[in-house]
Amino acid sequence: MAQALAARSHPAEDAIRGILLMCAAFLLFSMLDATAKQLRQTYPVAQVVWVRYAGQVVVAMLLLWPHLRHRPWRSTKPGLQILRGLLLFGATVCNILAVRYLQLAETASIYFATPLIVAAMSVPLLGERVGPRRWAAIVVGFVGVLIVIRPGFGMVHWAVGFSCLTALCGATYQILTRKVASADRAHTALLYSGAVGAVAISPFAPIDWIRPDGIGVALMVAIGVLAGFGHWLLTIAHAHASAPILAPFSYTQIIWMPVLGYLLFGDVPTIWTLVGGSIVVASGLYLLHREQVAKRARLAEAGVPA
Repeated sequence: MAQALAARSHPAEDAIRGILLMCAAFLLFSMLDATAKQLRQTYPVAQVVWVRYAGQVVVAMLLLWPHLRHRPWRSTKPGLQILRGLLLFGATVCNILAVRYLQLAETASIYFATPLIVAAMSVPLLGERVGPRRWAAIVVGFVGVLIVIRPGFGMVHWAVGFSCLTALCGATYQILTRKVASADRAHTALLYSGAVGAVAISPFAPIDWIRPDGIGVALMVAIGVLAGFGHWLLTIAHAHASAPILAPFSYTQIIWMPVLGYLLFGDVPTIWTLVGGSIVVASGLYLLHREQVAKRARLAEAGVPA
């Protein structure tokens, strides 16, 4: 018994495992976007979205097989889980539409506005208090997004709108994730997020279905596996470390996306994308820092050690 407890009492090692899993998850998500961009050169969006979600469900069922006796599909808040799944589905569709026309570095920079949107939406939806410093970080972050988009400097590509919708859907998805996190197991959330998307896209997938060749089949299998394992690693990462520790490492995607864009598609990020993306990331990290400061202050007021 003592040995079992000792084996579990290594918070520093757990945090390192969580960080490594988080980095691996966002590497897979970057590869997922790159695969989706490649598939969209040939195949319709509904087909790409369907194989992405079908693959995620298959991977999730295989990984959850040992836990089926606990009935992971049973939820105390099924309505919120379904709505959460639909929001992730909307973010996926919008992102796949956007990556077909935009550089991966551009879509990543815009999507990194998600934590800023979450902070702004947490006031009316969660009743949280956002101080002037955090509001300043939110405003500066959105200025960074405007630098990436550059409205008024030539024609803004219509796909930018879908990229912005991706961030909005992703932010609302994260808000609902906070609401269901204390009510359901992580396994339940993982299963719902895949199953809802698969059901939602299934009626549309056969309409313009293109029979894939060998390379197409390989890419379609890859996109499903990347989605399934990416979300699985994300779930395991949060079991090893808290969200505040892990959150900064989601920004490692800003490294992977330009590298994959250049290696696979020959895309060289513009100076505007690099500058704007850096501002968005810096604002998000500062926002996270201020949230931690505010949390420690609340714990101190309540007499709870941080």
